[in-house]
Amino acid sequence: MLAIIAPGQGSQTPGMLNSWIHDPSLKELIVSWSAAIDLDLLHLGTDADADEIKDTANAQPLIVAASLLGAHALGSKSFSVTSGHSVGELTAAALSGAISESDALRIVRARGIEMAKAAAISPAGMSAVLGGDRTEVLTAIAALKLVAANDNGAGQIVAAGDLQALEALNENPPAGARVRALAVAGAFHTHYMQAAVPPVRDFASLIATHPVSIQVISNKDGQVVIDGAEVLNRIVNQIANPVRWDLCMETLKSLGVTGVIELPPAGTLVGLLKRAASEIETFALKSADDVQTAREFAGRHA
Repeated sequence: MLAIIAPGQGSQTPGMLNSWIHDPSLKELIVSWSAAIDLDLLHLGTDADADEIKDTANAQPLIVAASLLGAHALGSKSFSVTSGHSVGELTAAALSGAISESDALRIVRARGIEMAKAAAISPAGMSAVLGGDRTEVLTAIAALKLVAANDNGAGQIVAAGDLQALEALNENPPAGARVRALAVAGAFHTHYMQAAVPPVRDFASLIATHPVSIQVISNKDGQVVIDGAEVLNRIVNQIANPVRWDLCMETLKSLGVTGVIELPPAGTLVGLLKRAASEIETFALKSADDVQTAREFAGRHA
């Protein structure tokens, strides 16, 4: 059984679209999506530097666009399950048929803008806590009044909140753990993002949803969702609530998934899967050069 998954914010890198736009049809898609959402995705994915694509309002649409380009290039229709990490849930929603690709990009544009506004209200950030005892890590995060915003499994929990508290966590990490600051501009999936929820919900209420053709695993609780409207509602609510990617990986295992392809900008999620579910074969679709091998991988697991 094949699953296709989509990465979230922090996975972006300068020049991440360069290999894909050699295909005229994919370049045309990027140009048309740019016009539709009034954001130059082609520039962001080829010429922009790390600081420009760190901006939440730029990063989120760029990541979803890159993932959708990868899905177009892959061309596989024989997968049974999809999921995305954080903003990657909008990619998964489009792959499942719950919403259209164009609507996914319209929503992610609004989401990025509103989350950037919310992030500007109170300076905050996110840091990955790698290793250590899970209970001790969660206790240390809570003691500093931080939030475990992403429980990624495989010994990785992302703390989010006040910058001084994150620095204190870095200076005094839990036993056996190390702390790494993430290239994001706010405390996503926490109460710091609450101001972004109502406007995104209002925007999403105008979007048509459809019955899904592919099972969607939700970040909320790792549950499989098959109703398009519920898929979209959960995505909106996740803006200010933690991501339980650990539970999503458990569901991939329980469903009997044997192979997972991570769409571009790929690497982070398959890394987590290799540690948390080594029985599942993984493939990171990082560039256009990987497409043929990815198709062969898909054929083995579809």
